[in-house]
Amino acid sequence: MASDIQRIVVIGGGQAGGYACKALRGEGFTGRLTVVADEPHDFYERPPLSKGVVTESDPLPRLFPEDTQASLDIDWRRPRRAVTIDREAGEVVLDDGERVPYDRLLIATGSRPRMPVAEWSEIANVMTLRTWDDASRLKARLEQSRRIGIIGGGWIGLEVASSARKLGVEVDVFERAPALCGRSVGPEVAEAIRELHERNGVGLELNRQDIQLSEEDDGRVTVIADGTAHEPYDLVVVGVGVEINLELARDAGLRTEQGIIVDAAGHTSDPRIFAAGDVSQHPHLGLCLQSWAYAQNQARVVADAMLGKEAHYDEPAWLWSDQHGVNIQILGVPSGELHCVVRQDPQGPVFFYLDDENRLVQMVAFDQPRAIKLGKRWLAAERILDPQALGDPNYNLMQLR
Repeated sequence: MASDIQRIVVIGGGQAGGYACKALRGEGFTGRLTVVADEPHDFYERPPLSKGVVTESDPLPRLFPEDTQASLDIDWRRPRRAVTIDREAGEVVLDDGERVPYDRLLIATGSRPRMPVAEWSEIANVMTLRTWDDASRLKARLEQSRRIGIIGGGWIGLEVASSARKLGVEVDVFERAPALCGRSVGPEVAEAIRELHERNGVGLELNRQDIQLSEEDDGRVTVIADGTAHEPYDLVVVGVGVEINLELARDAGLRTEQGIIVDAAGHTSDPRIFAAGDVSQHPHLGLCLQSWAYAQNQARVVADAMLGKEAHYDEPAWLWSDQHGVNIQILGVPSGELHCVVRQDPQGPVFFYLDDENRLVQMVAFDQPRAIKLGKRWLAAERILDPQALGDPNYNLMQLR
């Protein structure tokens, strides 16, 4: 460990920041570890916010047990916001004027929900979902709602739709694209997701190009989609993607594209500054992954690099979503011309997207975690696969290990 590193500052109190801190302490860092977080809570996970927190009244989904959290010996600045990185002085300037010095700095500022029309933010019963406070508000509102509208047919919107249906609330989803989750999965998977939601009573309004919201006198919200006004909703949840929190890094002169540009060890263009999680552009894919696994595992690698150790992140993209009691896992990202092989297993379908040499590029599995484990091996080995065997539900995939 580099002996000159006595002060590490982490900007961001989410999954990436939490796992980086845990890894830093685990690797023997005993210096001052300061975390600047804009929420008052200890590190917590975001995926449960759209699921068990809303439907089961689950408590704050802490990242670590209380004793583990205490052992990290965090020098918290919360709720506080970092407003400037003074690279020359090696200091982070906070919103109250305090200047916090660092030897190494980790930017893990994540992302925020996108609000496509600024005026929507002023409507009382229109909300987004990102934080524990958001989830607490959503839970309270769903308990008082008969029907809700959701703007956006991506993962977060569909998880909220699933949770609302579990609570017996009527749901309509409005999506501009002709398919659900169209940016991240192929048409075959999108169709399977559509069928899943329709079976569970979710109304789907796809390919709606012009979506407007209007607040009624009683506080309910009317959705006007392509000129058609729908009966007012008690609540409208907007889930149309995120904005990456890049401003701090960009203003500090770090190299950015979609996210902060990092190498496989998380180094930015400044040797003393690192980035992890949503805000860090994946070193191989060239895009920002909003993924629990990426935030956790890449942050661990970056922690090693911050302490001067050899470190390298090269895991494939992997994320999952729970909807209507079905676990959907997505491995890899679509790229180039691919052909799809569908395997209709009794447990649930598996979709294999192969390149022209029959190597796996992306795989989506419904309630099939073991198949995903195999897929990770095939991706790592760039294994050439037999499409006929993949599509035959009587063929044991373990034989392709």
